[in-house]
Amino acid sequence: MTSRRRNNAAVDVGAEEALDLATAQSENVFLFIPNLIGYTRIILAAVSLHFMSYHPIYCTVAYCVSCLLDAVDGQAARFLNQTSKFGAVLDMVTDRCTTSCLLCYLSSAYPVYATFFQFLIALDFSSHYMHMYSSLVTGQRSHKLVKGEVSRILWWYYNDPLTLFVVCAGNELFFVSLYLMKWTVKPFSLLEDIPWIGGITYAQTFALLSFPIFFIKNFINVVQLWKASKILVGVDIKERQEARKAKA
Repeated sequence: MTSRRRNNAAVDVGAEEALDLATAQSENVFLFIPNLIGYTRIILAAVSLHFMSYHPIYCTVAYCVSCLLDAVDGQAARFLNQTSKFGAVLDMVTDRCTTSCLLCYLSSAYPVYATFFQFLIALDFSSHYMHMYSSLVTGQRSHKLVKGEVSRILWWYYNDPLTLFVVCAGNELFFVSLYLMKWTVKPFSLLEDIPWIGGITYAQTFALLSFPIFFIKNFINVVQLWKASKILVGVDIKERQEARKAKA
């Protein structure tokens, strides 16, 4: 049996020692450039939430810039050799919280679909948490290091930067379009002369165009949740087998 720690290049450090190192700060990971970008994302997300209920333009600009910076921090981390576990978790937590806050607003804007939006929040959080945890217990250095033998879908999603960007951006575009649909009534001028879609707004147009990507993203979340669950069950079975051998 291959060691569960085969891909873990991290040093073995306890919680107390890690706290002491962070306090001493021989190098300030909190001030790494990618992490500063992450803090900027959080501030922009907060600005978008502030304006969400009464100023759609300010809200949309702040929200979209926050999301686009998600593609910048990772590149900066690799270019500057400033990758960090703190930055990776900060990035994921910011993504989850930002999207969830928008979905909470959509739940109030479209009360008929509130349960559906709540389901999307639960799926997003649970799939990423379980995937992250399964990566940790199997000794992976990053939750993005998924092999094709584990899941071809997740390998394709996490290992192709363009795919990751398009799927995540398209998913956010769908939610932003739903948000703007509550504020937009003017028809999309380029489509006014087409009989069967005349009168459709630009927000509705972008929602329709991005819906397939939204579907793909949430299908990937389901796959991620299922694969992570199976991995954790497999780890449980292995640990129980080893415990029985130790008692024998």
